Order: sequence, then C-alpha cells, then structure tokens
Amino acid sequence: MDSKRLLISIITLIIVGVVLFAIISLPAGKRDQKPVVWIDYPRNGEKVYGIFIVRGRAYDPEGKIEFVEVKVNEGEWKKVKGAENWSCEVNTEKIQEDVCYIYARAWDGYQYSDVVKVKVYIQRIVESDVHKWAIFVAAANVEIGNKKLGNGILFLAEEMARYLINNLSFPSCHVFILFDDGWIRSSNGEGGRICTLQERPNSIEGAIYGPATKKFFTFVIDKVKNDANKYNDSEVFIWISGHGVGDPNQKFTGGKILERSEIILWDSILGDRELGSALEDLKAKLCLVVDSCYSGGFANRVIFNIPSFLKSGIPKDGRIVITGESKFSIGYSSSLSGPLFTRLWFEGLKSGKADGFKRGILSIGGRLHFRFLKDGRVSVEEAFYYAKYMIRVNYPSLILMQPQINDMYPHPFPLNGKEMFL
Repeated sequence: MDSKRLLISIITLIIVGVVLFAIISLPAGKRDQKPVVWIDYPRNGEKVYGIFIVRGRAYDPEGKIEFVEVKVNEGEWKKVKGAENWSCEVNTEKIQEDVCYIYARAWDGYQYSDVVKVKVYIQRIVESDVHKWAIFVAAANVEIGNKKLGNGILFLAEEMARYLINNLSFPSCHVFILFDDGWIRSSNGEGGRICTLQERPNSIEGAIYGPATKKFFTFVIDKVKNDANKYNDSEVFIWISGHGVGDPNQKFTGGKILERSEIILWDSILGDRELGSALEDLKAKLCLVVDSCYSGGFANRVIFNIPSFLKSGIPKDGRIVITGESKFSIGYSSSLSGPLFTRLWFEGLKSGKADGFKRGILSIGGRLHFRFLKDGRVSVEEAFYYAKYMIRVNYPSLILMQPQINDMYPHPFPLNGKEMFL
C-alpha cells in the first residue's frame, strides 16, 4: 500500500511539473488567460479638473504584471508607476477636448490584457483676476530611521489652504497641495494606501493635489512662475515641511557648518541652493516658509539670525524667507497636528493674536504695547515673532529650535520697514 501511495505521489508531482513547465515555456500569445486591468479612479462619467491622478489595479492569474500602460484619447501609450497597483498624473491643460477617454492595459510578459476605459468630463478652470498662488509641500511618511511624521502635516496644510481661500481671497484653483506620493495612508501614515488625496470626501474643491516628488514639485513651481510672472501684482506663498537632513549626533551643529540645508521629498532631496535656482526668475512677491530640522540655510541664516556663508539664492527684493528651525537645530512635529513652529505661526496669523508682535531685543520676539502698532491685521513678520515668542515662553525645552527670518520686503535692510500681508 505504501509503495502504491509513493508511486501515485511521484506521478502527481511529475504531472504538475510538466504542466508548470509547459505554461512557463509557452511563447507569447499562447497562455490561456490574459492579465486583467481595472481603472479605479476616476470613475466613469466623473468630472475632473487641473492635474489629477489616475489609479487602478492589475492582476495576472498565471504570473505577474510587468507593466501597465495608459493613454488619453488618441495619444500614445505610456508606462505608468506601479504594476499590480498603478497610478499616473494627467494634466487637463494639455487636453483640448472637453470629453476625455482614459484607456489602460496591462502586460505580463506574454500578452496584453483587454483594454479598459473610462469617460470623464473636463471642468475647465476659469482664469481668476486675483493673482495669488499657494504651494504646500510635505513628504511626511518617508521611511527615515523608522520614523514617520504622520498625516497631521497634510491636515495642517489643508487648514492653512482653506484659510487662504476663505479669508485671504486665494483662488482655490491656484492652490497646490503636494503630499507624500499623492496618496493618503491608514493608521496615520503607518499603514497602506487608502486612496489618492483628491478622492477623499474632505479634500478642497478646486485645489490641485499631487505627490511631493521632485518632478511634480518642479512642474508646479514652473507653472506658478509662468502664471504669476504675467502680472505686476502677483503674490506667491510656499510652505515646505518634512524631514530635514542633518546629523542629530552632533548636537550643537547637526553637522551643517559647511553643509547646505536640505529637506527630504518623497523620492529625493531638495537643497536650499536648488530651490533658489528654481525660484530665481520668479518676479512675484514671495513668502516662503520651510519648517524642518536644520532648515536655516534656506533663509541664508545659521542661528541667532547670523548670516550663513553658503547662500541659497532665495532671499532677494520683495521676499520674506522664514525657517522653523536654525541651520543647527532640530524641530518638533506632532503626527496628528503637524510641525510646532507652523502651528504657532498660523495660529498667530488667523486668530489675530500676533497683531502687535515685533522683532524686539535680540530678535527674540515680543508684544509691544503701543496702540498705534496694532492695526487689526497680522503680517507675516508679526506671526513669525509671535511663534518665536510662544516657543520661548511655552516650550522652553525647545528654545534652541531658533526659527530664522530673512526679511527683504519690500527691500533689504534698512529699507524693509513695510510689512508683508498675505
């Protein structure tokens, strides 16, 4: 009996092996089952605008997906990011038709899947006569020493964006929010992908969402420059947050004495000089806030507002550059509510609490109790000194964060007496 069972087992293994070998050895087009591809977003008949993310899935019952291709209308097939879970960005400004067909197909190394498609309607963005733009950038959940910053940075960015739109007349179509790889993740950033940023029911209608990758960030910067440079009254607000680059083991300098300030994007690193080059030909009034560890170099500052030997090229006439930390300092960020400096800066701005806060002695910030200095509005500078003061008073253990400012609005010192209002 045991011999028969052994013989049957051997024959079964041989048959299975022959079948598997036959499947693997089949030439292209001879496999029985094609791969399958789905487009999960946008859904058929949906309205889209600006730059949006197309995402989907693919599956091969006899192997694995090698790549997925997407085309728009009668355009060329282009490979997209991912395979079993894939995505790509589509810019509606490059599409002339108001009705758009998006096609997808998957390749498993032997044959293509059937082509699937969705039909979407392009909602054209009406050019606003308000010339204000805002860009929010954060790569919070990149794996850096097993420490992720959570989704709180995204929620803070959206809170600021809503304030700019609802209270300061920023057109929603001029607001760009770049976060992680363009997806929201479960477990406050620790888990897997849930959906793209724009799919969420609480996303900002009209705002453009996308990934905090260098390619997409560069694209957005170039687009805003091209649009803003058309007008003499343009204003641009840029906020960047995430992991900074430095050596926490060197407690007093972070290893940044002869190094540039850098911030980590989703797929690469953005240095202060690189950002300076990207913004060099922007003619608009600019407020830039960079809130990350060791970020002072973006403002040409080391610590205690001491000028940096290495210049970023960002500060110039008509600009204010703020960093949440000095070039030598680490910062603090809550995974639920975002970085501390930005929270305090924004609190002072939107609540009016920062009205009347000025530079003070040694640039430590403080309220000057003269009625004529309070005008019922909060400037970018007042919000900065409010945040710096609040850190010193309420967070003494974090006093070495030392936020930095380089104020060249409207001109360098001593011609910078005029305040900047968003």
